Amino acid sequence: MNGAHDLGGQHGFGPVNAEPESQEPVFHADWEKRVFGLVRVLGSLGMWNGDMSRHARERQYPVDYLRHSYYENWLAGLEKLLVEKGLVTEAELASGKSAGPAAENLCSRVLKVKDVAKALEGTPAMMPVNTPPRFQLGDRVRARNNHPAGHTREPRYVRGRIGVVCGHHGGHIFPDQNAVGNRVARHLYTVRFEARELWGEGADPRCTVHVDLWEDYLEPAK
Repeated sequence: MNGAHDLGGQHGFGPVNAEPESQEPVFHADWEKRVFGLVRVLGSLGMWNGDMSRHARERQYPVDYLRHSYYENWLAGLEKLLVEKGLVTEAELASGKSAGPAAENLCSRVLKVKDVAKALEGTPAMMPVNTPPRFQLGDRVRARNNHPAGHTREPRYVRGRIGVVCGHHGGHIFPDQNAVGNRVARHLYTVRFEARELWGEGADPRCTVHVDLWEDYLEPAK
């Protein structure tokens, strides 16, 4: 999906004024803590996975995505999932009040205090894949110029560009399929791109960019 979330290489947004790691707080306001907790607790219901959650945030109206802060986008994505999965209605969200009791099967899926630390760890993304890797270290590859309507982790700025495979990480859950509920694995590689391949002759010739890309995003470079 080509959306407002995929900002890599885009012009017109000004400099990135990142806060130094030593000075940036974990949360900038108490409400951010609550949003983080809500997303983790409701995720433990097992009705969606991380890629579905990420794609829900991406499916916002682009202007909303750009004007929202990080945790505002988290909240918007959570609200979308709650409505789509039938856990709440639009009217309940607007009023802030429940129109009835929760389903009995959900009441039994409570995240206990003793399980919180494990829930924060998330689930491993590594997964066995039954096919041999298509690419080897040193292979020249081209990132496919795909523009899917659904979720993808292939950045727009690498599509159609040629790089060299410099790492192979085995099988990992393929996000494009996981976002629609199909838990399948694909080989995952690190591909090194020369800055000039990505940004043109004006880029620093000493610089490279390393991007982790699933096998479905790659093809042999001619």
